[in-house]
Amino acid sequence: MDFLHTVFYFIVAIGILVAFHEFGHFWVARKVGVKVLRFSIGFGKVFWKYQKNPTDTEYVLSAIPLGGYVKMVDEREGEVAPENLPFSFNRQPVWARIAIVAAGPLFNLILAVVLFWAVLVIGETGFKPILGAVEQGTLAAKAGFVEGDEITAVNDKRTPTWVEAMESIMAIALEGEQSINVTVTHDEQQTIKTLTLVEQNKQDAAALYKSLGFKPWTPVLKPQIGRVLPDSAALAAGLQKGDLIISANNTPIKDWQQWVDMIKTHPDTAMQLIIERDGAQIPIILTPKSVQVGKNTEGKIGAAVLVPEELIKSITVDYALSPIDAIPAAFKTTYFYCTSTLKMMGRMLIGKASVENLSGPISIAQYAGQSADMGFVAFIKFLGLVSVSLGVLNLLPIPVLDGGHLLFFAMEAIRGKPVSEKVQLFFQQIGLTLLMLLMAIAMFVDVQRLFQ
Repeated sequence: MDFLHTVFYFIVAIGILVAFHEFGHFWVARKVGVKVLRFSIGFGKVFWKYQKNPTDTEYVLSAIPLGGYVKMVDEREGEVAPENLPFSFNRQPVWARIAIVAAGPLFNLILAVVLFWAVLVIGETGFKPILGAVEQGTLAAKAGFVEGDEITAVNDKRTPTWVEAMESIMAIALEGEQSINVTVTHDEQQTIKTLTLVEQNKQDAAALYKSLGFKPWTPVLKPQIGRVLPDSAALAAGLQKGDLIISANNTPIKDWQQWVDMIKTHPDTAMQLIIERDGAQIPIILTPKSVQVGKNTEGKIGAAVLVPEELIKSITVDYALSPIDAIPAAFKTTYFYCTSTLKMMGRMLIGKASVENLSGPISIAQYAGQSADMGFVAFIKFLGLVSVSLGVLNLLPIPVLDGGHLLFFAMEAIRGKPVSEKVQLFFQQIGLTLLMLLMAIAMFVDVQRLFQ
């Protein structure tokens, strides 16, 4: 079921992004007078098509939803009827061809702006970026961060939630910046603390995050059950919402974290509990299920802690903007992720960032499913991020991508005549090889992650 859930939202995400990209090509082509023969979402076997009349555009949905295309009248792709020659792509002026090709990635960037605007207007609820204990020797400790610091801005960019703060710090760090100014408040006093980075910290995202040493503040909670999951060890043992764990194997349980740590160390091992329910103490036998976490085997019972409502309100924040205020903020967000993506690509190209930062189709599918689980706002934010990546990637001057075609058109505009088809074919073969190599590396990294 989890697999089908992930695949479904991956297909939804790719379908939306590809449809918007191809619609950009389609819409501009129609506007400048190019005849469009087919507008297809997906490749392979056609399972649905619509055509108003034999001379109109054919709209197609195909079986493999990992791309799409817009087929225009073009003499380079086959014989063109005399009456259609004026509407052929290859006979259009350079500016028109540039507009058609650029429209796809630009529509992806426009979609990103719209999606980020929607996120800002709908609003997000998240945990406040309050730091927990800072481990000695980490970059955070060296910069003077202490437990209880609340991050309010990163390089003057407002960060109302923990996710926003960490994403901003990570993105700037991975861009190759040497220092990051972080604004924090503590006991109503505001200060700016500077994170100083060294090159070896910026090679790999996971290693970088660990070296930063930022951990969210977590309150000490009573070992009280807030929710019992179906088909769980907790349900099988008879645990109920509101039960307070008094002891386990004759060891007094003082807080929830102690309880979690003990559960992890007892996979498939019966534990003797004393719980308090309705003022009475009751003995219970609980056997945690065995689960594989990385290379380790841990116990899991399928129960969540009871968190007081007042505490939730004190550590969470609702962040939203008015429709007008969200417009410039959405453009700034899109620009931020565009520049971050380009800088990361540049650093990987010169060997200053690890290819571990690449995400292939497996990772993207997993992120699609996870964001959908988190809610509508998280999913459309994920769509915005991928739309930025798709737009930026397609604008790169690599033959076979839209950016490669734009490069040839620019050369044509400068030279006054088109680049020969032989030269274009040669560089397109190189571009295709590079693209396939990049996809292979991304797939390898994806598969490697699955077994870590």
